[in-house]
Amino acid sequence: MANTGKTVGCLVGLLVVAALAGFLYFKFFWVFSDGTKTGELNSLTYTGYIWKTYEGEIILTGYGNKNAQGTVQSKNFKFSVADPEVAEQLNNLTGSKVTVHYKEYKGALPWRGYEKSVVDKVTLEPGNINVEDPFFL
Repeated sequence: MANTGKTVGCLVGLLVVAALAGFLYFKFFWVFSDGTKTGELNSLTYTGYIWKTYEGEIILTGYGNKNAQGTVQSKNFKFSVADPEVAEQLNNLTGSKVTVHYKEYKGALPWRGYEKSVVDKVTLEPGNINVEDPFFL
């Protein structure tokens, strides 16, 4: 009888640990969605108390409003950047129209950034002149 209690206790403990590990994986490491957004890069800051992270904002513009036709509306897309090389690219493109590829998680980790959306790639939109391009030097 004593062995049965220990076995049940071990099984319950293993189930609790497995459930906790599954929850943490789906909350912080499983990619909920990924995609691209295009807009004007408004800001990029390097901020934080313990973990310094790059935080940015893009102004997304669009047409249409259900209440007033012909109006322009904008929306802000806030994101974090984990890769310092991508952050350097974004820093050089502040004020330009860019397309970013991002991954969205269900939760933010302090060393990954404050936002749930993490940008991992950036491209300059056609029509913008990048003054650091070797062709323009």
